[in-house]
Amino acid sequence: MSPASSLRRLAVGAAVIAAASGGGAVYLSPSVASSDRGGGPVLDSLRRRIGDPNASVPSRSAQESVLIGASASDPLDVLVIGGGATGAGVALDAVTRGLRVGLVEREDFSSGTSSRSTKLIHGGVRYLEKAVFNLDYGQLKLVFHALEERKQLIENAPHLCHALPCMTPCFDWFEVVYFWMGLKMYDLVAGPRLLHLSRYYSAQESAELFPTLARKGKDKSLRGTVVYYDGQMNDSRLNVGLACTAALAGAAVLNHAEVVSLITDEATKRIVGARVRNNLTGKEFESYAKVVVNAAGPFCDSIRKMVDEDTKPMICPSSGVHIVLPDYYSPEGMGLIVPKTKDGRVVFMLPWLGRTVAGTTDSNTSITPLPEPHEDEIQFILDAISDYLNIKVRRTDVLSAWSGIRPLAMDPTAKSTESISRDHVVFEENPGLVTITGGKWTTYRSMAEDAVDAAIKSGKLSPTNGCVTQKLQILGSHGWEPSSFTALAQQYVRMKKTYGGKVVPGAMDTAAAKHLSHAYGSMADRVAIIAQEEGLGKRLAHGHPFLEAEVAYCARHEYCESAVDFIARRCRIAFLDTDAAARALQRVVERLASEHKWDKSKEKQELQKAKEFLQTFKSSKNAQFHDGKHN
Repeated sequence: MSPASSLRRLAVGAAVIAAASGGGAVYLSPSVASSDRGGGPVLDSLRRRIGDPNASVPSRSAQESVLIGASASDPLDVLVIGGGATGAGVALDAVTRGLRVGLVEREDFSSGTSSRSTKLIHGGVRYLEKAVFNLDYGQLKLVFHALEERKQLIENAPHLCHALPCMTPCFDWFEVVYFWMGLKMYDLVAGPRLLHLSRYYSAQESAELFPTLARKGKDKSLRGTVVYYDGQMNDSRLNVGLACTAALAGAAVLNHAEVVSLITDEATKRIVGARVRNNLTGKEFESYAKVVVNAAGPFCDSIRKMVDEDTKPMICPSSGVHIVLPDYYSPEGMGLIVPKTKDGRVVFMLPWLGRTVAGTTDSNTSITPLPEPHEDEIQFILDAISDYLNIKVRRTDVLSAWSGIRPLAMDPTAKSTESISRDHVVFEENPGLVTITGGKWTTYRSMAEDAVDAAIKSGKLSPTNGCVTQKLQILGSHGWEPSSFTALAQQYVRMKKTYGGKVVPGAMDTAAAKHLSHAYGSMADRVAIIAQEEGLGKRLAHGHPFLEAEVAYCARHEYCESAVDFIARRCRIAFLDTDAAARALQRVVERLASEHKWDKSKEKQELQKAKEFLQTFKSSKNAQFHDGKHN
């Protein structure tokens, strides 16, 4: 296809697509906004409860007691299986509608797909391209919907989410015009949900903004770049924040609690609850509910098979691998998009928490609790970005590499795999069991809303109000400002224990203050007080801002029950620098042992589990060498 015809098709597609129509039975369109969302007494009351600076989540034992107390004669309204973004979102949505809610998660909140994302909150530039070229109104609806949710997510968790400019390099003038037009259309579709306008930069301006960007590539010179804006997040901390917000609103959330079987009413054949095992104690109990929501992500088929072993799978798992490189690969505050790779996918290279994250791959995979990246996938990402950089891209620079499983959704009633979609699916094939899967991080809130709507219909539930999560800020967001870190730096010191046992003061420096402010939002003061008053102000690893006080805070206020919970989900050191995480492990375990009253045997067990977990993150130290090359 000639450049001219491509541009004509782009323009014609933009004009025609507005008149196209589409839709489906299972794949849900955006819900109509309810009148409750703008405010009102319900929302005001929730905001006061969640925004209370002295608020504390109920204890783990109290949460378990609520779940155990949900009997056949006095059931919960909704029991959610799965504590990822969608499951936590369902729990928060349901409880803020006035329903009695429980949530159980086999591992930890965000232990699966939700902590292994690209960290982007995006509207879907590629969906827009498909919408235009295929005249597909369904894809355009996805973009509209995702852009709406993107803006709302950033507003509801401003300490964990922000706008990020992303640069697309262009090596001929057709690319400049093509990408500029496409991204201007992205701006136009965003409308009032726009973060910032996209714009063109010359080759010289681009080099100043992104010093490591190559000026020449494949016998072509850089003609300039087009920069547009999407959102970025700290995914697992956002997920933990959702779970804790649901707990403050009244939901009984319990991590490390595995569903071992579903309970069926023999007379009606309806699912009425689940048998759950507390994986920390081994104790099993039954918890009853009018509706069970299956939000187990890649594992939702295993929950469905508890009802019918022969049920048709809904999940087509796809592996997404990411790597983390030192900060000098990308400037702070500017990402890079590689638009054309060998397999046709887009690869991102983004600044994230003081390092550079690059990815992702897209390949078939099997479903496993701890997926590991293959060396060829890591090399694929390194090769993809090396063509666009003027520095040597080395495997030895990889600080961490991980794999996540995307639960691409399939209509279980379809006769072919053509129904695989990146949209979400809500499906109730067994009475009382509503399954929600597919979708993406950006749209977790509306996915949850659709699942709760389906649960209300299934169980004939009686909520006291409509959905209010669109305008509900999560824990830590209330009163937070980008400048909040300055108050931490001015008001607190970090009291540190030396190796000799002496407690000495240290500055609450800018790096530590900024980290605490962004990770914990308005709750950062609590962490700073622990660092100051309990002598826990020492850094856990050289070169990283994470403090010992965070371990104590997360154990007391964020249901952090294991060393892996902390290094992977409460702080992100396992994802940022696997070797640094290994060096911090001993002190993390010692602090958790003090908080949870572990004996030496338990400490040793936790240390071993965490070391095995870190082996699945393929840093350069964990990679396999042979004759100077990686296997």
